[in-house]
Amino acid sequence: MKNIPNFFTLLNLVFGCLAIVFTLQNGIMITVDANGTELLYIPEKIWMASMFIGIAAVVDFLDGFVARLFKASSEMGKQLDSLADVVSFGVAPAMIIYQFLRLSFAQQEGGVDVSLLWLMPAFLLPCAAAWRLARFNLDTSQSVSFKGMPVPAAGIFVASLPLIYWNVNEDAIRNLILNNWVLYGIVLLLSWLMVSTLPLMALKFKDFSVKNNWPKFLLVAIAIVSFVLLKWMAIPLTVMAYVILSLLFKSKIA
Repeated sequence: MKNIPNFFTLLNLVFGCLAIVFTLQNGIMITVDANGTELLYIPEKIWMASMFIGIAAVVDFLDGFVARLFKASSEMGKQLDSLADVVSFGVAPAMIIYQFLRLSFAQQEGGVDVSLLWLMPAFLLPCAAAWRLARFNLDTSQSVSFKGMPVPAAGIFVASLPLIYWNVNEDAIRNLILNNWVLYGIVLLLSWLMVSTLPLMALKFKDFSVKNNWPKFLLVAIAIVSFVLLKWMAIPLTVMAYVILSLLFKSKIA
């Protein structure tokens, strides 16, 4: 029984590995239309990486739930969970950013052969994730609230980008996602949020009273309404709402 939660943790890791596989299988392709114009194309399978990161997030939640259900929490499980999270919500999202940066530079003249130095900022994400998780494992005070953004939240934010890119028919939004400076900004913001010590709420309910949990209920309401109205755009919006609500109502999450 004590190893059942660890099985879920390893599933988290497997789904993270699958996300990396689907990201790396997609190279940039160039075709030429009837007018001789070069067209850039990246196969849409990369959205599968987003789905596997999402599944990994569900499994990551379940391993903690199962551990509490069977009273099987252990130090090994804690370390294993962090190692899996680095892959699923650090490395896998970094590869998505890496591919979008390649696509961004490929729009520029000679950009298909862009230097690796311009792509390496993507790897700040797994570095920040590893730092965040190592600090979390050493800090016993983060049960009611977190210090810094939880790594899964950052990973889910990045995982939403391919889903938005291929499902939102707004050129302005698609162009933003393919702007290398916007991508650098996302990497820097998420990395800073992870390594920061900002007090952010843990989405755990000791009870379900509105009085003790209304910032969490408000976040759930924002998530539902935004998904109905904005579909995949709701994911990054909800992540940022999570940060803003945590900072606005620090006294309620302490």
